[in-house]
Amino acid sequence: MGKSKQFNLLMVRDDGSRVLRLSVPGWVVAAIVGGLAVTLVGLAFIYPDYASLRHQRGAFTALTARLQTQQTLLDAAQSRLREIRGEIDSWRGLHAKIWEPFGPEAAPSKRGTGIGGSQAGASAGDDRAPVKEEMDRLLGIVKEEGESIRSLERFLGRASRVLASLPSRWPVRGPVNSDFGQRRSPWAPNSEFHSGIDIGAPVGMPVKAPAPGVVVFAGQQPEFGITLVLDHGNDTRSLYGHLSKITVAMDQQVRRGDTVALTGNTGRSSGPHLHYEIQVKGQPVNPHSYIWEESGPVIARSGPR
Repeated sequence: MGKSKQFNLLMVRDDGSRVLRLSVPGWVVAAIVGGLAVTLVGLAFIYPDYASLRHQRGAFTALTARLQTQQTLLDAAQSRLREIRGEIDSWRGLHAKIWEPFGPEAAPSKRGTGIGGSQAGASAGDDRAPVKEEMDRLLGIVKEEGESIRSLERFLGRASRVLASLPSRWPVRGPVNSDFGQRRSPWAPNSEFHSGIDIGAPVGMPVKAPAPGVVVFAGQQPEFGITLVLDHGNDTRSLYGHLSKITVAMDQQVRRGDTVALTGNTGRSSGPHLHYEIQVKGQPVNPHSYIWEESGPVIARSGPR
């Protein structure tokens, strides 16, 4: 068996004198070289995976940052959705209160689901529902409420026209000497029904139209003497009796506040005054129910009738 090779490693000083000699068997050197070769080959195979892993780690870090940003935006969106739900709830409650005095027939029908309904299995406060789905649902409710507002606008427009046609002001200023309803008759000992109110006023005071209207009667009546009747539309008329003069003509259009007659003492009357009467569908009603002015005539205990 031959002698194995050895590798000698000499360590020499700068002045050339030998200090140390290290003998290494050849198989050790071969093993070291082989190990280095295997390591280099392994690194050559591993490096691409390592580089890819580093790239993926960077991409993952960036994705995590984006997800955190999106989560922040999502939290803000969900918070805003909660606010919108609360605002819509308030609006729907307000609409219900506005429509309530007019009755269920006047209010528009609700076709959509309310907030907090069973849509998508989510309640009003359930933030697990997808934001887009919740936004679509809220958008549908907003559209529905928008139609409700438009219906309310149309209804109020009609109502305002009706209100504008109501005889809501005093035709003349003075004390109310005889009110609407049962009263003691000035001509007999028994009581009688008084179909209007008697407002004390001297002869010749201007009588103002309490609302826009059309002259439908201007002439004499046995009880009220010179009499004027205005038609205000919506089955509502006003009558003025015991006049001294009528200043408008038949079929004439009058505006609120126009002078239509002068007070007097004609017909069956015990003194100068104005008999003022409101009729709805041909039946007398209490004029006080229509007069909205805060200040006006006061009821007196006695006076001309």
